[in-house]
Amino acid sequence: MTRHIGILLFPGVEELDAIGPWEVLSFWTRGFPDDGYAVSTVSRDGGPVECAKGLTVSAGHSFADAPEFEVLLHPGGQGTRPMLTDERHLAWVREQRAAVPLMTSVCTGSLVYAAAGLLDGRPATTHWRSLELLAELDPTVEVRGEDRFVDDGDVITSAGVSAGIDMALHLVARFAGTSRAREVRRGIEYDPQPPI
Repeated sequence: MTRHIGILLFPGVEELDAIGPWEVLSFWTRGFPDDGYAVSTVSRDGGPVECAKGLTVSAGHSFADAPEFEVLLHPGGQGTRPMLTDERHLAWVREQRAAVPLMTSVCTGSLVYAAAGLLDGRPATTHWRSLELLAELDPTVEVRGEDRFVDDGDVITSAGVSAGIDMALHLVARFAGTSRAREVRRGIEYDPQPPI
């Protein structure tokens, strides 16, 4: 039985927050189908979404026709700011928490999780510029500002933007083993050595 990983898209989503993990997870799931996972994107209505820096992407599913997810990834970006007080979206996030075994976030996606009450008493991280806001949204969160990602069992949060790639590779290792994750890392030629 195929297990589904969903990546949420929404207006103002930070491109690399969603596309970085997509690259990792789609390389894995398409290259190694016997591992039993598939990845797709989902948005509220399933239509095109304009991202934070102008890239337009189309979601594979709407909320109404999405498969049951084993993992849901909530990216960040400027589009998360209105979500922090959007009761409709926060209610949807809580519904997913009740049904989805593993909730993950990239960057300021964790702020939405905090606003929805998903991080109560948990360790978590976010983009370095939003660490104080994370603590304000939920003072019970154990903010881990130095961590690239934080795996707390059924919730994983990652730091900003490119950290989502690391978190996605961690997911591959968690579900298919370290050797598979290394194959994926090599396949996408991800070998961070900043030139500056």
